[in-house]
Amino acid sequence: MKVMKFGGTSVGSAERMKNVANLVTESGQQRFLVLSAMSGTTNSLVEISNYLYKKNPEGANEVINRLEVKYMKTIEELYSSKEWKDNTKNFLKSEFDYLRSFTKELFTSFEEKSIVAQGEIMSTNMMTNYMKEQGKDVVLLSALDFMRTDKNAEPDPQYIKEKLVAIIENDPNQQIYITQGFICRNAYGEIDNLQRGGSDYTASLIGAAINAEEIQIWTDIDGMHNNDPRIVDKTTPVHRLCFEEAAELAYFGAKILHPTCVQPAKFSGIPVRLLNTMNPSAEGTTISNTSEKGKIKAVAAKDSITAIKIKSSRMLLATGFLRKVFEIFESYQTSIDMVCTSEVGVSMSIDDNSHVNEIVDELKKYGTVTIDNDMCIICVVGDLDWSNVGFETLATDAMKDIPVRMISYGGSNYNISFLIKAVDKKRALQSLSNLLFKNR
Repeated sequence: MKVMKFGGTSVGSAERMKNVANLVTESGQQRFLVLSAMSGTTNSLVEISNYLYKKNPEGANEVINRLEVKYMKTIEELYSSKEWKDNTKNFLKSEFDYLRSFTKELFTSFEEKSIVAQGEIMSTNMMTNYMKEQGKDVVLLSALDFMRTDKNAEPDPQYIKEKLVAIIENDPNQQIYITQGFICRNAYGEIDNLQRGGSDYTASLIGAAINAEEIQIWTDIDGMHNNDPRIVDKTTPVHRLCFEEAAELAYFGAKILHPTCVQPAKFSGIPVRLLNTMNPSAEGTTISNTSEKGKIKAVAAKDSITAIKIKSSRMLLATGFLRKVFEIFESYQTSIDMVCTSEVGVSMSIDDNSHVNEIVDELKKYGTVTIDNDMCIICVVGDLDWSNVGFETLATDAMKDIPVRMISYGGSNYNISFLIKAVDKKRALQSLSNLLFKNR
C-alpha cells in the first residue's frame, strides 16, 4: 500500500479535488490518503480564533460566513447529484454551526485547536463523499482515533501503529482509506495538532505504522529544486536525495517538505517521493537511505536570522564557559542554528527572536554582547564529506563577493552554511546557482 499526502493547494478547489480523485484511483491499487485543509482555510480558522480571543464575536462571525460561502460554492461545483450535494451541505452546515457556537462562550487555547482542526475534517469528508458519488470503494478514518502525541508533545509511534493497524484489520479490503493530516490528540485525549506543515508528518507516521511501500507527498511543484525557484532563474528538480540531505534542505528553508517529515520514514526505510499534482507525469524527487557520493545537490536559504556574539577574556582556557552560555538559550527554549568559536569569543545564530532581549541580558553576565539582525543562512547541501577535495572551495568561491558573517562546515557531512545579510540573499543564491549548477 502507498501513502499519498495532498496539501492544501492540491485540494484547494472542486476541480483540483476531482484531479486528486483521478490520480488516486487510476492505478486500481490500495491507497491511503492524507489530506490537508483546503488552501486558505487554516488561515481563516486562525483568524476566527484571534477574533474570539479579542472578544469580538462579530468579527469571528464575519469570517465564518465568508468561509461558509466559499465551501458551499465548492459543493455546487464538486458534486453532480442532488443526493451528494445535500448530504455534504448538511455536514458542512453542522460544521459551521459548530464554529459559530464558540462565539457564545468563553474562549481558551483548547477551543482554538478544536477550531483549527475543522479544516481537515471538512476537506476529508468532501473528498470521501465525492469518491463515493463516483462509485469508488472508499472509507474515511478519523485521525483523532489513532494519531496521538505523548506527554512531551511528540508523536507516540507505538500507540499510532497499534490503533491504526487494528482499525484497518476491521475493514481490510477497502481500496482507498482517507484520513486527516495535521490533527491529533494529545496524551490527555484533547484535540491537538502536529503544528504547521504537520500533514507531511502525519503521512510519514502512517507510512511507518503500516509499513507502506512508499510515501508520496503531492504539492504544486515538480519535487525539491536545486535552488529557490521564486528567487533564482532556471532551477531544476533534484531527482534523488538521501534522508539527511532532504532534512538539511527542509530545515534550512526548502518549503516543499516539513523538516520532521522524513524521520519516521527514514527509520523505517520507506522511500518518500515529492510529486506535482499539476504535473503528475513529472519524475519529482525520491528521498531514500541511498546517497550519491561526491555530488552537491541543492542550495536553500533560511530567513529572519539573528546573530549573537559574546566576547570575553574569561573564556580563554576556561572550562564550563560554553555550557553556561548554551544553558541560557536552553532556559528560554531557543534553538541555535550555527555556532562558531574562538579563544575569546563565540558567535551563534537563532531564528526565534521571542526571547532575544532576555537572552542578551543573561549573556551580559559573561562578556560583551553584540547583535546582528536581519540575517539569512545560506545552506549548500550534498555529499560534502571532507574527503571530497574542493567542494568547500567551490562554495566559498561563489560567495567571494558576498560579505559573510559566519561559516559552518564539518558539523555534518551534508552541508556548508553561510550567515549573511538578508539584503544579499538573492545575489548569493544566484551566484551559487551559477557556479555549482549551471557551469557544470
